[in-house]
Amino acid sequence: MSSVDEPVDPARRLPDAARTRSDILDAATREFARTGYDGARVEEIAARTRTTKRMIYYYFGGKEQLFEAVLARAYGALHEVEELLDLEHLDPAAAVRRLAEVTFDHHERHPDLVRLVGIENIHGGRHLAAARRFGRIDSPGLDTLRRVLDAGREQGAFKADVDAVDLHAMISAFCFYRVAGRHTFGALFDRDLAAPARREHYRTMLADMVLAYLTR
Repeated sequence: MSSVDEPVDPARRLPDAARTRSDILDAATREFARTGYDGARVEEIAARTRTTKRMIYYYFGGKEQLFEAVLARAYGALHEVEELLDLEHLDPAAAVRRLAEVTFDHHERHPDLVRLVGIENIHGGRHLAAARRFGRIDSPGLDTLRRVLDAGREQGAFKADVDAVDLHAMISAFCFYRVAGRHTFGALFDRDLAAPARREHYRTMLADMVLAYLTR
């Protein structure tokens, strides 16, 4: 019997089903990102967890539903970061800079997200709508960004014709390509977009570029 003073592993506090689902999603994320949707095998995912192929089907229904759940979790992690930013308490320009920097950081730390998005685009985005059954995939940060842009316009700092979705696309495109296009860009131009020595240069450049677009 364990002593009352014995430290408890946080993972042991999770119900078995929740822990099993989390383990499956961890392994599935790595497998889909590594081999793509078509190349991924449920038996390989099972072999990398403490469960079985049968249990994966029990929890998720099949390979397609498992990929949808992986997508939902990947998008959800990004949106959780967005929700914690508390941008509306910042000056509008500082808020936009902060959003750009945090998006940059998240894409850099989660290359699997970039790979999964690329894979889903190869498949025409057909899994993403169904992924809503596993969690929120649309960005809650867009409403906040709209309010930040409204505040900037009211102050006369931002242009009147800037759309929040367009701005979101502008930020995401740079962050995505820096990770997804790193190797081909390096082969063409002999420059590593993800080189640690140039990290702050690109992070600052993104925010400066976005603010230059927004300001008069």
